[in-house]
Order: sequence, then C-alpha cells, then structure tokens
Amino acid sequence: MKKLFLTLLFLGFYFITFAQSEPKVGDILVIESPSSHVYNHVKFPKLNTLIKRGKVGNYKSVKGNVVVVEEVVEGKDGSTHVVLKRKDGSKFFGYLSTVKANYDKSIASGEISVKS
Repeated sequence: MKKLFLTLLFLGFYFITFAQSEPKVGDILVIESPSSHVYNHVKFPKLNTLIKRGKVGNYKSVKGNVVVVEEVVEGKDGSTHVVLKRKDGSKFFGYLSTVKANYDKSIASGEISVKS
C-alpha cells in the first residue's frame, strides 16, 4: 500500500511539472541573446537578408524583447513550435510581425525565457 501511494505521488508530481512546461496562447516570453552570433531555434531572417533590406546586420534590436505566444503548433515528430508576436505590437526588424520558434529547444538553449 505504501509503495502504491508513493508511486501515485511521484506520478502526480511528474504530470504537474510536465503540464507547466507546455506553452499556451497568451504566455509571455522574453527573447534573450543567443549562445552564438545567430539564433538557432528562433527563426529570425539571416543577417545577409537584413542587410539587403537596408537594416543593421545584427540581432541586438531583438534582445530583451517581450513577446506573446500567438499560436502553438504541434509537429508530427512531437516537437512544439510557437508563433511569437511582440507585446507592444511593433514589427521585428521593421517588417516581420511574427516569428516561429521551436519552444523546447529555444528554452533549453536560452534563446527565449519565460517571463516571471
């Protein structure tokens, strides 16, 4: 009886922590600086594309932006992608209203973080 109770208790904790890691529409996130000079899991345009459009060729303008999850998309392979929109309503780099990100990988790599 004691083993059954402990097993159910641990399963309950597992499901609670798993449920908290899933994104929902309306969650508020912060874009952090990437570990390298490019974002690997947030789909920002390449630097040469920004330069061709007449923008500054770096990602400093998006660091620290507060974004809202606009849509959650489940992939066929079980991955979770989110569509992000800036909270203040302005566009990324002056022309992108939304960007897509792999939620699990970008959180794990530190490219985005959950605002507390």
